[in-house]
Amino acid sequence: MRNKQEVIAGIHHAFRETDHPGDAFVQGSHEGCEPAEVTDPFKGVAHWSAVDQALLDGVSTALSFLSEGGFRHFLPAFLIADLNGQLQTADPIFHLTHGFSDSSVKVPTGTGVYEKTIGKSALVNPRRYGAMTWSDQARARLSVFTREEAGAIVSYLEYKRDADSSGVSNREINAALDGFWRQRAREAPTQAMLKAHLKAEVDYVSDLPLE
Repeated sequence: MRNKQEVIAGIHHAFRETDHPGDAFVQGSHEGCEPAEVTDPFKGVAHWSAVDQALLDGVSTALSFLSEGGFRHFLPAFLIADLNGQLQTADPIFHLTHGFSDSSVKVPTGTGVYEKTIGKSALVNPRRYGAMTWSDQARARLSVFTREEAGAIVSYLEYKRDADSSGVSNREINAALDGFWRQRAREAPTQAMLKAHLKAEVDYVSDLPLE
């Protein structure tokens, strides 16, 4: 098992050039007042490394309400705070593993016991999202990470799994690693690929004939 400082150094290295989406695009959800309240502290912060980690637990639900770009950019601040033992309620592991394993809960009802499936095969909300499962949703949201960033996330998850003697999250972490993260760390576009694409787009637009 890698030591904690190696994992932290890997996160710093992998996310050092991660693009900021712009303050106007940090917030994802706009339903109710909570999304704005918990994402506002991230606006005006030019780089995730400048986030005051002491504030992160006070906005523990922010990882649910950041946009995909905001989630990608500010996740490393949460990962490092977690590794340093500074999080009590914010739970990065949940946001990196939910949707890759199934479980069920039994709920007593007036006529018996209802068994409800939760996890990857459960539907998100058919009225709004049709046939989308939580696995579909997780893969779409987590596909923002580059190969280097995914590699750092793999190291974080492996460290958290191996350091937890209780093994509470082992099943969820292993399912996410095997079902998504290790492949992402091998096959996702690299930072260099993203930069090359952005440059090509700029060159293309600048080369368009003026009307």
